Amino acid sequence: MIRATFKTLLSPLHTFLKDSRAVGIVLIVCTLVSMILANSGVQEGYVAFWNTLFDPAGGHHYQYRALHLPNSYLLWINDGMMVLFFFLVGMEIKRELTVGELSSFRKSILPVLAAIGGMVFPALIFTLFNSGTPYAHGWGIPMATDIAFSLGILSLLGKRVPVGLKIFLMALAIIDDLGAILTIAVFYTPHLEVKYLLIGGAVFLIPVLLNLLKVKRLILYYIPGVVLWYCLFNSGVHATIAGVLLAFCIPQDKIADLVHDLHDPVNFIIMPVFALANTAIQLPSDIWGALHNNISYGIIAGLVLGKPLGIFVLSFTAVKLKLAALPSKSRWTQLFGVGIIAGIGFTMSIFISSLAYIEREYQIISIISVIAASLLAGILGYVFLRILKPVPIIKNEKLQ
Repeated sequence: MIRATFKTLLSPLHTFLKDSRAVGIVLIVCTLVSMILANSGVQEGYVAFWNTLFDPAGGHHYQYRALHLPNSYLLWINDGMMVLFFFLVGMEIKRELTVGELSSFRKSILPVLAAIGGMVFPALIFTLFNSGTPYAHGWGIPMATDIAFSLGILSLLGKRVPVGLKIFLMALAIIDDLGAILTIAVFYTPHLEVKYLLIGGAVFLIPVLLNLLKVKRLILYYIPGVVLWYCLFNSGVHATIAGVLLAFCIPQDKIADLVHDLHDPVNFIIMPVFALANTAIQLPSDIWGALHNNISYGIIAGLVLGKPLGIFVLSFTAVKLKLAALPSKSRWTQLFGVGIIAGIGFTMSIFISSLAYIEREYQIISIISVIAASLLAGILGYVFLRILKPVPIIKNEKLQ
């Protein structure tokens, strides 16, 4: 009786979690809750909580810092927990590269070229607005696509978006993140710890060798993976790249089970916590004034216009030159809609904002602009793809 009652109570929750749109809904709810709390009567305590410096070992703070580990909840979430998210996505990309939607060169090259267009166009647009001004150094801010939020929004559309396009966005966002990390390392990092980079590179050879030797025991991959993460965290390069690198070393026949096991914890624990922590932002009293600035114009135009244009133009050119092929069962209008959603910059864009400017005033303007642009891109992309009429795909269609 008790078991039957318990099952009845949990059944709606179970049904909701299995819905492909659940991830996007949960992320949006967490974002709204977090931004409301961050701008309410509890704002000081709420915002301070995520940035609290702590020592989980129980010792003095300086002793903990000597270990060179993340020292706040926000850092542990962004540099620690999110490694599992990138690990999951990396495995899904590897699976598609080997046996799925990206297994041919013409399909795998498309997200690479699209990502390049999606980075170059926004940077150029920002530069058009800010060349020769004190704000010019912020050109890297609108280059990034937030993979967690963009995939979350896309999940709200369910089966209206072909699986091939979802994988295209996933691959594009990963490549985009790699580009953003490289941009940070070259242009926005005052000092790279070469020692840690070299050690990390040497450690990475271990899982590569294990894969070549067809070793199946996963713990042998995880141990060097943790060391790789530690080295990258201390090198100045974003530590989450360790998740992608390790994912590409995991044996192919182990990936399906790992993806299944990680899907729910990553999507319904890690990503919601990520959303809560990264949207705990106190908005200025004069938001409208903050948006009337060359920085704002460059960021908003870069993300909302530059992203979809760059992605579409390079994709269209590559397909027309027969260098690449459209994702299966997709059309150009759908790809353009996905390009709009890719304009959700958020986390990495906010992170670059803090590196591009020393002045706190410029940082705040940048953050508000990123939030506004990401919100606009998410809404426009969702509405655009939602109103598209489902049209049957014609085999060997001329556009492809």
